[in-house]
Amino acid sequence: MKRLREAAVGAWEFVAGDDWLTAVGVLAALGLTALVSDPDEAWIVMPLAVAGLLALSVWREARKRDRT
Repeated sequence: MKRLREAAVGAWEFVAGDDWLTAVGVLAALGLTALVSDPDEAWIVMPLAVAGLLALSVWREARKRDRT
């Protein structure tokens, strides 16, 4: 059981890393891409999600540094 727990924690650290919010955003974008029925229109979801998540991450870090 200990090895299973360590494997789960290791997988979480690999996927989420330091920013769990970005990991959740990527999973949501992947799910939305899967839900889009037309493959010719599905390609746009991930680039928009990456740009939005990058902007959100940079904004959150800048706010955090302004407070210190």
